[in-house]
Amino acid sequence: MRPSDEMRRQARDLSISVRPELRLIERRLFLRQTLSLGALTLLTGCDATAPSGVQSILTNMSKFNDAVQAAIFRQDRLAPTFSEQDITKPFPFNAYYSESEAPVVDLATYKLELSGMIADRTPWSVEALRGLPQQSQITRHCCVEGWSAIGKWGGVPFADFLKRVGADLTARYVGFRCADNYFTSIDMASALHPQTILALTYADEPLPVKYGAPMKLRIPTKLGFKNPKHIMAIFVTDTYPGGYWEDQGYNWFGGM
Repeated sequence: MRPSDEMRRQARDLSISVRPELRLIERRLFLRQTLSLGALTLLTGCDATAPSGVQSILTNMSKFNDAVQAAIFRQDRLAPTFSEQDITKPFPFNAYYSESEAPVVDLATYKLELSGMIADRTPWSVEALRGLPQQSQITRHCCVEGWSAIGKWGGVPFADFLKRVGADLTARYVGFRCADNYFTSIDMASALHPQTILALTYADEPLPVKYGAPMKLRIPTKLGFKNPKHIMAIFVTDTYPGGYWEDQGYNWFGGM
């Protein structure tokens, strides 16, 4: 039986409706040489020709990526570091809003709020955070959009801070809420990585607004969207917290 014009139209409309999602699947295939879209379809039992099936594949692919990245992550494996001559000038501004819309937080009244599985939830001022031992690093920031830049960041080693406030280091997640309404979360192992810092400076100067003042998380083992800026609150939990981009389909682990 030859397909009718109506059948051809329906097939064309379906192809158009799932094409963006299929491109997402192609970008998210973690082991490109060993896992194809066809193989993933068989593994998940989903129909890649239907929108609902595509969404199921995307969800399963994201979970698969997270599990594989978490399995191969090592706390003793460091991200590359660079020299002063390698720094990108100017270091680019990046956010889901324009630079003029970046929030200005009053440092005089700023208090970092702590909650969840933390023994000492006393809020921290910027001055108190600057009084802790600091660490400097020149590392590469990699954006999920495909660009990268090298910058010099300084601040408090996050592992030291979590231990100081009595965070439960056996908890699964550390979450962040920010002044620009951004939020994200990371796994505890990544939080304790020796290069993960609460950045208070850029290029040896107080962190400017465009880079996340009064404080951002600098975690060079993860993609840029896992480096929240303008941090106002940190919490520790065993309940999956999600994130701004993660809730819209980005892989949660976000490792490089």
